[in-house]
Amino acid sequence: MSAVAAPAAATIADAEDSPHPRGGLRERFVPAAGLFLLPNIVLVAVFLLTPLVMAFYYSFQKLGPLGTTQYLGINNYADLFQDSVFWRSMFNTAIFTIVTVPVGMAIGLGAAVLLNGLLPGRLLYRAIIFLPLVVSGIATGVLGAWMFDQYNGFIDKGLAAIGISGPQWQSSGTWSMVSIMLVTIWQRIGFDMLIYLAGLQSIDGRVLEAATMDGASTWQRFRQVVFPLLGPSTFFLLVMNFIYSFQVFDTVWAMTRGGPSYDTTTVVTYAYRASFDEHGPQQLGYGAAIGIVIFAITLAVTVLQWRLSRTRDVTG
Repeated sequence: MSAVAAPAAATIADAEDSPHPRGGLRERFVPAAGLFLLPNIVLVAVFLLTPLVMAFYYSFQKLGPLGTTQYLGINNYADLFQDSVFWRSMFNTAIFTIVTVPVGMAIGLGAAVLLNGLLPGRLLYRAIIFLPLVVSGIATGVLGAWMFDQYNGFIDKGLAAIGISGPQWQSSGTWSMVSIMLVTIWQRIGFDMLIYLAGLQSIDGRVLEAATMDGASTWQRFRQVVFPLLGPSTFFLLVMNFIYSFQVFDTVWAMTRGGPSYDTTTVVTYAYRASFDEHGPQQLGYGAAIGIVIFAITLAVTVLQWRLSRTRDVTG
């Protein structure tokens, strides 16, 4: 046996005779990993799973403001699907999602591409774009309500300075929704930019260099190399922005409270109004049913997007 093979054989024999093989090492790490995960599991169970189970339970009840309950079966859901205001809020939420998600992602991608280069002062620009995201949704909504006030708002005063009469931001349902969309896009651009910027910085420069050597133009490199490599970032943003759009509440409530009439009411604001509106019957069980429907829709769309992403990765 050679001098090299002998130590190798001895090492293999020692590993086979060792009382702590690889499986034992893994078994020792599992309890430690469980201890590190335990606080997060407890928080998820207390603040996420428990409220979800309670909401599902209450969605079959008639729950009064004093805590009295009456079992209704599926009556809350039956009434929900016959509720014209619910379907109107679903339509408003769908329009809000269709507009804000792709527009915000496109602007965020453009900002990320621009600020990924050697632009002077790019760190300052990144901070400015990201700043609205760290402000609370209520504060952003209050600021948006002031900006789009149709009598004394900053936007209308700016338009009047150049001789343009501003639209009726508060009294027109269409323009009220437009104002909410603009504020939301402004607030979410920083998040989209941050995720896309991380994706751009993870792309190997040698790939772009090879595309340049093959004669690809700047647009061809972006369309055929960069954008496909940003697929995971795009998928993550689609899921997160969709969930946010179906759960938007604070900005809408601070700006319009779902009005005028129900023109800017989203499904979450309608759930809140059904559950806690001081000017009408407080139907907490009915509001819980709306919440369960929102959860089911977001879960279904997320699973669908995940499956489509897996299919694309396999076929690609």
